[in-house]
Amino acid sequence: MTDAPATLPGWTHVYSGKVRDLYRPDSGRDGTMLVVASDRVSAFDHVLDPGIPGKGALLTELSLWWFDQLGGADGGRPIPNHLVPGASAPEAVADRAMVVKALAMQPIECVVRGYLTGSGWTEYQQTRTVCGVALPEGLENGDRLPEPIFTPAYKAPLGEHDENITFEETVDIVGADRAAELRDASIEAYTRASTIAEAKGLILADTKFEFGLDADDVLTLADEVLTSDSSRYWDAEAWRTGSTPAERMASFDKQIVRDWLAAKWDKTGTPPPLPAEIVDRTAATYRELVGRLTR
Repeated sequence: MTDAPATLPGWTHVYSGKVRDLYRPDSGRDGTMLVVASDRVSAFDHVLDPGIPGKGALLTELSLWWFDQLGGADGGRPIPNHLVPGASAPEAVADRAMVVKALAMQPIECVVRGYLTGSGWTEYQQTRTVCGVALPEGLENGDRLPEPIFTPAYKAPLGEHDENITFEETVDIVGADRAAELRDASIEAYTRASTIAEAKGLILADTKFEFGLDADDVLTLADEVLTSDSSRYWDAEAWRTGSTPAERMASFDKQIVRDWLAAKWDKTGTPPPLPAEIVDRTAATYRELVGRLTR
């Protein structure tokens, strides 16, 4: 695996996902974890070589900025998040790590869509619904929805695909009160973030949040938040003036990687290594989004 987990004094590596590495403290810091974002990049359920230089630091910078905005810097009510105030990550990974509270994570991936695209567009063409939410006739790929919709997914066990579910199925999994709390917190966070993005000339088409419960049973925003790995951002002017879906919905994420890989690989065996030009273009896209939002 490219960009293997670092060995960090005082912390023990316990898990690696496609992009992030998780550590627990060796002693003295019960109830905390260290989340380290790597430069790894994945597509079609494979981690690819090489990684995207600086990606982990950029994702972390953007998450921290958004945690601050939703924590009240935008003027809204503070949404609790998993950051441990004043805690410092090990120097070796300080630019791409967060010291966080250990939470009882909810098994629901909280997706909010403000625009119709991706898997939502595919489903809409067949049923005029997205995850059980009925939508008006006549919408096109990339259209803004009448209002943001909550379209949850069930977080599948490691190695399996998450499954889109209805709100009613969410109620069956976590109970009516918790499902409503997840939905309302997700739509609030999306709506506030969308307003901020629009002021920067960007459209937040959709995003996914993850929540956990802290020791006091408070619903707490966790993992990454509103990054280019968890969200779909478009340039607002291009969306308004573009003449094709590709022009209107060019996104600030790893779509460059997906498109290249889809054209060069039949999804059998080991994916080919990414050429330098694709790596450089992807890194520039990540940097541009962080710059436009935060600076």
